[in-house]
Amino acid sequence: MVVGGGLAGLTAAWEAQRQGCDVTLLEGSSRLGGKLHTQYTDDLLIDTGPDSFLSSKPAGLRLIADLGLLDEVINTLPDGGGTFILRNGTLQPLPEGMTLLVPADLRAIAKTPLVSPLGKARMALDLLLPPRGGDDDESIAAFVRRRVGREAFERMAEPLLSGIYGGNAEQLSLLATFPRLRDTERTYGGVIRGAIEQKRASTAAAATTPPNPDAPKRTPFVSLRNGLQTLIDTLEQQIGDVHIHRNEPVLRLERTSDGWVIETAQRTLDADGVLLAIPAFAAAALLQPIDPALAAPLRGIPYGSSATVSLAFDAAAVAAHAQGRGFVIPRREGRTLTAVTWTSRKFGGRTGPDTALLRGFVGRVGDDGALALDDDDLVALVRRELRDLLGITAEPQVARVFRWERGMPQPNLGHLPKLAAIDARVALLPGLRLTGAAYRGVGIPDVIQDARTQATQLADTLRSTPASHHA
Repeated sequence: MVVGGGLAGLTAAWEAQRQGCDVTLLEGSSRLGGKLHTQYTDDLLIDTGPDSFLSSKPAGLRLIADLGLLDEVINTLPDGGGTFILRNGTLQPLPEGMTLLVPADLRAIAKTPLVSPLGKARMALDLLLPPRGGDDDESIAAFVRRRVGREAFERMAEPLLSGIYGGNAEQLSLLATFPRLRDTERTYGGVIRGAIEQKRASTAAAATTPPNPDAPKRTPFVSLRNGLQTLIDTLEQQIGDVHIHRNEPVLRLERTSDGWVIETAQRTLDADGVLLAIPAFAAAALLQPIDPALAAPLRGIPYGSSATVSLAFDAAAVAAHAQGRGFVIPRREGRTLTAVTWTSRKFGGRTGPDTALLRGFVGRVGDDGALALDDDDLVALVRRELRDLLGITAEPQVARVFRWERGMPQPNLGHLPKLAAIDARVALLPGLRLTGAAYRGVGIPDVIQDARTQATQLADTLRSTPASHHA
């Protein structure tokens, strides 16, 4: 039994079927896909949540290949331009060679106006400072400030982090989000030296490796030709509608001597195993009567809320205002917007030739008051900030608001101990697995990887139990 029909639940159900399990998937709403959803209106293609995923993490493209969708993968447009960061109300280009929040190009650091000369001198100290010892965790903010200084954190790292987690870098756990930064510090003595050495090694390896003419070159971020809805629809088709039940939220779980009982408003079901692919707080509510010691750390995983505002304009009316593929906005700029993406400059096929599409992001942890506005007022607020920042005064032809209440889990300090406590309690409940963005990564490839891993482990457990093949 799989509970939850988002990306994690669908991927887990699909993998469990591949492992030979007889799967039933229950989704509480009328729509599958969770935050992955594409809206098609007029000549627009709008991904309402994530619109792309990292090609460098193999789990995403591996699932795409397994589903037979590799021909649908598209790269970012070659002429879309770069990414900018707002500084004192002016857009400045992000330095080239940013690797895991750290610049890997000393010349780019020297040239960037994002950081003052004093701030650049402080960044250079990273080349001299010894690595930190011990295994204690620290916040991402504390780590970046310790290695490259306050300005580099506030002007470059913090706004990039906001675009990933929508969270507070003062609280986000380094070891739960970017453990490679700690590894880089210890291996190379500093993060800038490490980024430079890793870039050099990657370049050397590419120069000595014979090119594979059959391997397509991928840009760092990729998407699907008709939006990420294609991934959801294909998973649904391959699982089969007979195994999927919408509008059927689970009301109660019960652990029995030989399996599980799942109660919905429509019926009561028996299952050998249960995989919960729902938010951690929802899993906590179902598991509280069964194991309060498991529910407690699940309930302790915080979530942030956000909204996206997609606006379509006559392309000629905004052509002079577009810069690159988009920009991110540091907290210290005091704006409601956290980032803006020019969707029509990022991927092809998102608009007709005479339309420009952009998307504004609203909502940070600790700064989400604007989300209380109704849709019209939220659109008006975003338009005011676009006028102030870009000079756009044109009336949008289409405006769409999409809200994600408690949609982004926050791997804050203490996340890894919580995860260890969760895993220890789950191990005491045979036939139970948990998956989703709350546990081992919020990105699409991370969610896919964990869903497939948890489904495989559950299938292995059921295979080892006589006459148990139902998940």
